[in-house]
Amino acid sequence: MTTLTRRSVLAGAAAMGATALSPVRPGQAAAPLAGTQAPGWYRYKVGSIEVTVATDGVNRFKFPDGFVANRNREQVNAALAAAYLQPGPDMVAISYCPCAVNTGSKLVVIDTGTGEANFKNSKGAAGQFGNNLKASGIDRSQVDAVIISHFHGDHINGLLTADGKPAFPNAEIMVPAPEWKYFMDDGEMSRQTTPRMKGVFAGVRRVFKGLKVTPYEAGKELVPGITSVATYGHTPGHMSHIVASGNARVYIQADVTNIPIFVRNPDWHLFFDQDFKAAEATRRKVYDMLVAEKMMVQGFHYPFPALAHIEKAGNGYREIPVPWSPVL
Repeated sequence: MTTLTRRSVLAGAAAMGATALSPVRPGQAAAPLAGTQAPGWYRYKVGSIEVTVATDGVNRFKFPDGFVANRNREQVNAALAAAYLQPGPDMVAISYCPCAVNTGSKLVVIDTGTGEANFKNSKGAAGQFGNNLKASGIDRSQVDAVIISHFHGDHINGLLTADGKPAFPNAEIMVPAPEWKYFMDDGEMSRQTTPRMKGVFAGVRRVFKGLKVTPYEAGKELVPGITSVATYGHTPGHMSHIVASGNARVYIQADVTNIPIFVRNPDWHLFFDQDFKAAEATRRKVYDMLVAEKMMVQGFHYPFPALAHIEKAGNGYREIPVPWSPVL
């Protein structure tokens, strides 16, 4: 127990007065808040190949009823909360992680994000890919090829600048042949009944108008070190890609899964998947392979930098983020 005396009170008051009169050193002043985030890019190696993940940002929104077709809102909320992927009740945060692959002979971009115009529309939350590529030291005019996995806007809109010009002016634009055939078919477009799918078809025509494209098939080495893999279901011509050098490989999965709750629950049918059963079968086939072959996966919608190992967990799988490395 502390006993206060008149002498101790007077001594304390004198000390406080002396402190108040002493000059404030610069280090004691309040530092201003920064108010900005660091550029979002991360680089790692696959054998002799360099992969640069440059985030396009994050979209946070209230998910609609039917976001997961075969689960209710309470189950989705519980899964998001359990995975620490929920910014608030009934909310979801979806990241976008395109990447650039430097094989040593070719500089290749795989998918392009939501587009520069979305930077302003989203108040800087998304549409960041071009700026983050530049921050990583990559000049878009030096890109030799852009490989597109499928035709949803968050993968193709970055082919254009904010004023509608080609964002990669010297690159060959490579697109999945079955995806091109489906989405460029006027008959398929006329049969769409939902506003979302009508918008997808319109967006494809807007982005690719005036762009020269090279259709590619599954199972082909598109450039040395990058091979296409058919992963249909999310869209009719959806492709993933394996980057390989020596014995090292990484699986760039595009939208085989969306955010990691669909890794952990591969039987959940995401609103964005066009063919629910085919998408689920593809998820299980791909993730069984990733587990068996111990292949790393680069997930377009995983939280940045979106690189993980995969292991079996119950009826599904679990992603284990690859530790950050300060050196290549």
